[in-house]
Amino acid sequence: MFRNIVRFQSLYGHMICKVCPKKELFYSTAAAERKKFYQDVSISQGEGGLFEINLDRRKLKTPGGKLFTVPNEALAIAVATEWDVQKETLKFYTMHLSTLCNTALDNPTQRNKDQMISAALKYLETDTVCYRVDEPYGLVELQNNEWDPVLHWIENRYNVTIGSSSNILGPEIPEATKDTFRQHLKSYNFWSLTGLEFVITQLKSVVLALGMIDRHLGVEQAVLLSRLEEEYQIRCWGNVEWAHDYDIYELRARTAAGALFVQLSSESSTVKHKLMQD
Repeated sequence: MFRNIVRFQSLYGHMICKVCPKKELFYSTAAAERKKFYQDVSISQGEGGLFEINLDRRKLKTPGGKLFTVPNEALAIAVATEWDVQKETLKFYTMHLSTLCNTALDNPTQRNKDQMISAALKYLETDTVCYRVDEPYGLVELQNNEWDPVLHWIENRYNVTIGSSSNILGPEIPEATKDTFRQHLKSYNFWSLTGLEFVITQLKSVVLALGMIDRHLGVEQAVLLSRLEEEYQIRCWGNVEWAHDYDIYELRARTAAGALFVQLSSESSTVKHKLMQD
């Protein structure tokens, strides 16, 4: 059996959160659940230095029929962990890293890097932290107190102007700001962009996503900031406790998985220790 869950979690456990069941939004053609059909999980290095996932003696493949390969050992171990911790039933909706790998490998929308970057930058025009309300006063104050520091951080970090607005059209983002972010995102490889786009869609925010990737924000903080208005309404009117907990734990899990995917897919070196043992 795969025996490196503890070692892996000790290295990357700060990025892993409780996973709650919901079907993945990114590419996956697999059924939501399936009876487990293997006993052992291992990784091996194949052609071109790429790493493969083995279920017993069978090589894992993508929904599109391609050989499932990842660019480095760290990501391979993370994916193998997802498969190894499954019990009698495979719950594919909890396997976010595997799904993101499938998206990168099969590229079902057939987009290139420039198209992915353009899609990500469109979120700047509707960014969560840029849309403000005029009332009630309590929410206005909360948005100013919680969102302004993050907005100021990213403007200083990238030397850009973003701003905020209570206008339904949102703030007008300068072309120079878009160009700066476009150049920055070009430094990401295709796999990392896949993960970053996933984080942006979860948080509905380029600002919060980059804050997390740059480690200015933690997972829980970024998720809370993305749900600020909802949390304010809950504070005022109460909530259905189990539904609130379900939603927030799920969003944390998906956001953490996306950020971890960016980190691991950017890893250039392999893990030095022999972590896969019989």
